[in-house]
Amino acid sequence: MSANSRQEVQRGIARTVRRSLLLLLAMVGFTLALIPLYDVFCEVTGLNGKTAAQAQVISGEQIDTSRSIEVQFITRTHAGLPWALAAENTSMRVHPGEVVRADFEFVNLGQEAHWGKAVPSVSPSEGARYFRKMECFCFREQRLEAGERSQMPLVFQVDPDLPREVKQLTLAYTLYSHDQALGEKP
Repeated sequence: MSANSRQEVQRGIARTVRRSLLLLLAMVGFTLALIPLYDVFCEVTGLNGKTAAQAQVISGEQIDTSRSIEVQFITRTHAGLPWALAAENTSMRVHPGEVVRADFEFVNLGQEAHWGKAVPSVSPSEGARYFRKMECFCFREQRLEAGERSQMPLVFQVDPDLPREVKQLTLAYTLYSHDQALGEKP
């Protein structure tokens, strides 16, 4: 094999390695970008039961008194956070368009202060687009001292455009320690 052909082969190998590395970097970047893009997509579309993470505007439409929707509240506390979370009422009937308040009680059962964050989801997942929260403890982290109790509100509205076949919405809150809510390892 001549010197020119060897150099040509080596250039071809170097070009292939560079292209492969660039492709690998692009794939890693795309993978990392998918996580926040998925969260935004789910929040906008209500896919996977994700609800908005900030206050929403109340619909100015009339209250639809011709039907009522049962809204159930389920609460859970993730392991590692010595708190209890409970809804004052585990369910309520609301008319679409009606602005409603539900109260939740937080209790720190631990021996020291902790930060926590409630992460909501709605099912059926198609209902998340029609569930508007004007005020919610889930918009920010909460701090409770050892033994402290706190009552916090959820003010919401079910959009009158909720499909008629949906007769029930379940709002589930999972309470995480502050570090777990941010995706960090405990």
